[in-house]
Amino acid sequence: MMSWIGAIAILSATTIFGFEWAKRVRERPKKLRELKVTLQALEAEIMYGSTPLHEAFQHIGKPLKEPLSSFFLTISDSLIQGEQTVQEAWNSQLAVLAKETSFKVGEIEVLRQFGSTLGRHDKEHQQKQIQLTLAHLTREEKEARDIQERYEKMCKSLGVLMGLLIVILLM
Repeated sequence: MMSWIGAIAILSATTIFGFEWAKRVRERPKKLRELKVTLQALEAEIMYGSTPLHEAFQHIGKPLKEPLSSFFLTISDSLIQGEQTVQEAWNSQLAVLAKETSFKVGEIEVLRQFGSTLGRHDKEHQQKQIQLTLAHLTREEKEARDIQERYEKMCKSLGVLMGLLIVILLM
């Protein structure tokens, strides 16, 4: 009886692990899409609203889901308080965002490069930087969707199969 309870516990744990792994694979394209829409909103705020960056970050950060919401709102707060430059605030929050999301190194680097241009150029050049960043993120999103299509089911199955393997080996 105890061995069956142990087997069920092992199988449950590995299955949960597999499904969580699949969830991370599934979430990455969604977050990249959300980030792209957010950068398009930032572009509109800068180009058509002539909004200062701290206000633009407030406007685009409020309707977002976590962790992107706190990313933009915290940058805005840092700029309002005058604690950091735009680049310093962007980079410090980018480190937090990298830990809280499933973004890969390439995506974080694209965002880091974009952050280094924020507030340093006129509106037209800033728009070009946003468009360049969006192009890079579109490529990353396509890659993330390809990975999702290939690996999401595999992750789920692998969790279950690893559990079965462990149970069989322990029996």
